[in-house]
Amino acid sequence: MPKEYINPPTLFQSQQFGFSQIVTSSGGKTVYISGQTAWDVQQHVGEEHDLAGQTLGALRNLEIAVQAAGGKIEDVVSLRIYIVGQWIHNSRGVREGLLAFFPEDKLPTSTWIGVPALASPDFLIEIEAIAVIE
Repeated sequence: MPKEYINPPTLFQSQQFGFSQIVTSSGGKTVYISGQTAWDVQQHVGEEHDLAGQTLGALRNLEIAVQAAGGKIEDVVSLRIYIVGQWIHNSRGVREGLLAFFPEDKLPTSTWIGVPALASPDFLIEIEAIAVIE
Protein backbone atom coordinates (compact mmCIF):
# COMPACT_ATOMS: atom_id res chain seq x y z
CA MET A 1 0.00 0.00 0.00
CA PRO A 2 1.42 3.43 -0.86
CA LYS A 3 2.49 5.99 1.69
CA GLU A 4 0.28 8.99 2.35
CA TYR A 5 1.77 12.39 3.23
CA ILE A 6 -0.62 14.55 5.26
CA ASN A 7 -0.18 18.23 6.11
CA PRO A 8 -3.45 19.45 7.64
CA PRO A 9 -4.23 23.13 7.15
CA THR A 10 -4.85 23.35 10.91
CA LEU A 11 -1.12 22.69 11.60
CA PHE A 12 1.75 24.95 10.53
CA GLN A 13 3.01 24.31 7.01
CA SER A 14 6.14 22.28 7.69
CA GLN A 15 7.11 21.56 4.08
CA GLN A 16 9.10 24.81 3.92
CA PHE A 17 11.31 23.33 6.65
CA GLY A 18 11.80 20.03 4.82
CA PHE A 19 9.32 17.71 6.52
CA SER A 20 5.70 16.53 6.57
CA GLN A 21 3.47 16.60 9.63
CA ILE A 22 2.17 13.03 9.12
CA VAL A 23 3.13 10.03 6.98
CA THR A 24 1.02 6.87 6.95
CA SER A 25 1.97 3.52 5.50
CA SER A 26 0.74 -0.03 5.68
CA GLY A 27 2.49 -3.10 4.41
CA GLY A 28 6.03 -3.13 3.11
CA LYS A 29 9.27 -3.80 4.96
CA THR A 30 10.04 -1.45 7.86
CA VAL A 31 13.72 -0.54 8.12
CA TYR A 32 15.27 1.14 11.17
CA ILE A 33 18.47 3.01 10.36
CA SER A 34 21.02 3.96 13.00
CA GLY A 35 22.04 7.56 13.35
CA GLN A 36 24.16 8.67 10.41
CA THR A 37 26.80 11.39 10.58
CA ALA A 38 29.08 12.95 7.97
CA TRP A 39 31.76 10.29 8.62
CA ASP A 40 33.11 8.73 5.45
CA VAL A 41 34.12 5.07 5.18
CA GLN A 42 37.57 5.93 6.66
CA GLN A 43 35.83 7.53 9.67
CA HIS A 44 36.75 11.10 8.71
CA VAL A 45 34.41 14.07 8.61
CA GLY A 46 36.56 15.56 5.84
CA GLU A 47 35.99 19.18 4.86
CA GLU A 48 32.43 19.28 6.20
CA HIS A 49 32.91 21.42 9.30
CA ASP A 50 29.69 23.43 9.15
CA LEU A 51 26.13 22.29 9.80
CA ALA A 52 25.03 22.50 6.15
CA GLY A 53 27.95 20.37 4.94
CA GLN A 54 27.55 17.81 7.70
CA THR A 55 23.81 17.61 7.05
CA LEU A 56 24.48 16.71 3.41
CA GLY A 57 27.15 14.20 4.46
CA ALA A 58 24.78 12.53 6.94
CA LEU A 59 22.00 12.44 4.32
CA ARG A 60 24.36 10.85 1.76
CA ASN A 61 25.19 8.15 4.31
CA LEU A 62 21.51 7.72 5.11
CA GLU A 63 20.81 7.20 1.40
CA ILE A 64 23.57 4.55 1.24
CA ALA A 65 22.02 2.76 4.23
CA VAL A 66 18.52 2.81 2.71
CA GLN A 67 19.87 1.48 -0.59
CA ALA A 68 21.73 -1.30 1.25
CA ALA A 69 18.34 -2.41 2.64
CA GLY A 70 16.87 -2.46 -0.88
CA GLY A 71 15.16 0.92 -0.83
CA LYS A 72 15.58 4.50 -1.98
CA ILE A 73 15.62 7.83 -0.18
CA GLU A 74 11.90 8.33 -0.94
CA ASP A 75 11.17 5.30 1.29
CA VAL A 76 12.25 7.22 4.41
CA VAL A 77 9.11 8.11 6.38
CA SER A 78 10.55 9.52 9.61
CA LEU A 79 13.71 11.26 10.82
CA ARG A 80 15.07 11.99 14.26
CA ILE A 81 17.75 14.65 13.94
CA TYR A 82 20.21 15.36 16.74
CA ILE A 83 21.97 18.73 16.52
CA VAL A 84 24.75 19.84 18.86
CA GLY A 85 23.45 22.65 21.08
CA GLN A 86 25.26 25.69 19.75
CA TRP A 87 24.14 24.80 16.20
CA ILE A 88 20.45 24.12 16.92
CA HIS A 89 19.37 27.64 15.95
CA ASN A 90 21.13 27.43 12.56
CA SER A 91 18.27 25.54 10.96
CA ARG A 92 18.88 26.86 7.47
CA GLY A 93 21.62 24.30 6.70
CA VAL A 94 19.45 21.43 7.89
CA ARG A 95 16.35 22.68 6.10
CA GLU A 96 18.19 23.19 2.81
CA GLY A 97 19.74 19.73 3.04
CA LEU A 98 16.38 18.06 3.62
CA LEU A 99 14.77 19.98 0.76
CA ALA A 100 17.65 19.07 -1.57
CA PHE A 101 17.52 15.37 -0.71
CA PHE A 102 13.84 14.51 -0.47
CA PRO A 103 11.20 14.98 -3.19
CA GLU A 104 8.88 17.87 -2.29
CA ASP A 105 5.83 15.59 -2.24
CA LYS A 106 7.54 12.87 -0.15
CA LEU A 107 9.01 14.72 2.83
CA PRO A 108 9.39 12.47 5.89
CA THR A 109 8.21 13.44 9.36
CA SER A 110 10.97 14.96 11.44
CA THR A 111 11.89 15.77 15.01
CA TRP A 112 14.90 17.98 15.71
CA ILE A 113 16.58 17.55 19.09
CA GLY A 114 19.30 19.76 20.55
CA VAL A 115 21.95 17.76 22.40
CA PRO A 116 25.05 18.84 24.33
CA ALA A 117 27.36 16.55 22.31
CA LEU A 118 27.46 13.57 19.95
CA ALA A 119 29.83 10.56 19.81
CA SER A 120 32.72 12.65 18.44
CA PRO A 121 33.48 16.32 19.04
CA ASP A 122 33.74 16.65 15.23
CA PHE A 123 30.05 15.75 14.76
CA LEU A 124 27.51 18.58 14.56
CA ILE A 125 24.52 16.48 13.45
CA GLU A 126 23.32 12.87 13.49
CA ILE A 127 20.26 11.65 11.57
CA GLU A 128 18.35 8.49 12.52
CA ALA A 129 15.63 7.20 10.18
CA ILE A 130 12.76 4.80 9.65
CA ALA A 131 12.00 3.70 6.09
CA VAL A 132 9.15 1.61 4.69
CA ILE A 133 10.17 -0.25 1.55
CA GLU A 134 7.29 -1.49 -0.58
